[in-house]
Amino acid sequence: MDFLNAIVALSNFVIIPAMAYGSQLALGALGVTLIYGILRFSNFAHGDTMAFGTMIVILFTWLFQSWGISLGPLPTALLAIPFGIAGTAALVLLTDRGVYRFYRGQKAKPVVYVIVSIGVMFIYNGLTRFILGADDQRFADGERFIISAREFKNLTGLDEGLGLKTTQGLTVVTAVIVVALLFWFLNRTRTGKSMRAYSDNEDLALLSGINPERVVMVTWLIVAALITIAGTLYGLDKSYKPFTYFQLLLPIFAAAIVGGLGSPLGAIAGGFVIAFSEVAITYAWKKVLTYMMPESLEPSGLVQLMATEYKFAVSFMILVVVLLFKPTGLFKGKSV
Repeated sequence: MDFLNAIVALSNFVIIPAMAYGSQLALGALGVTLIYGILRFSNFAHGDTMAFGTMIVILFTWLFQSWGISLGPLPTALLAIPFGIAGTAALVLLTDRGVYRFYRGQKAKPVVYVIVSIGVMFIYNGLTRFILGADDQRFADGERFIISAREFKNLTGLDEGLGLKTTQGLTVVTAVIVVALLFWFLNRTRTGKSMRAYSDNEDLALLSGINPERVVMVTWLIVAALITIAGTLYGLDKSYKPFTYFQLLLPIFAAAIVGGLGSPLGAIAGGFVIAFSEVAITYAWKKVLTYMMPESLEPSGLVQLMATEYKFAVSFMILVVVLLFKPTGLFKGKSV
């Protein structure tokens, strides 16, 4: 019985939260890896683009709620996601046309793009804060839990309860569907194959008659969809604050680099590596170990390797180790 309680506690506080967080990071990291692989630069405005897309979703969610429109047990934000994607797509395409296109024409070095994207990041951040403010915004509605800890205890008779939030289940299911659609698009459609060809060899792709501007436009549209969905799922699961999305830039980049920049499969794997590492290292293991160990060996302290507020330091440490020993990442992407 103690062993089952330990498994439930581990699932409740480590496995399920890490699965949801890993799905959110994987979607964000896919956006980073697509931009790096196809447009050939590291987009430091990625986190604030995600914040902008989520802001649009929040505004439309509030509008729908004021009209009495809902999805019952599911969050109303799901209805607002298409509008968020459209708003984000318009923003990134406008930015590309007004900013990045110029530097693409100049064949600018990647470091120039990085500096430019940092400038874009500050503009996006200011725009989001101006429209929605810097405070915490909650926009989740519908049923909070698929199964609550109390219901689980009553069903199983265990001391430990397992709570599965609706947003956690929704995150994992949505991530699986989005990733499946993305891989189908990249591998089965003519446009997807053009994007892969452009990523592998730009000059050869141009000689084959591939339109580079169309590839760029489709890339931005896909990235807008990925990060709006990722940002919305993260906001529903935790909370929305523009600065939080700026902080998410580190774990998202870490996920993309750990998996291998330019490798979509690597971005997904990297997202889960970072998520499980962050959650496991900042979790206080006392409860699980108390169930697993004899009474004489039970720990007296929290058995926490790192405080929760330092969880982003875990991403940084993993990033440094990967860059030092395997700069191409787990799936041999492009070296940084």
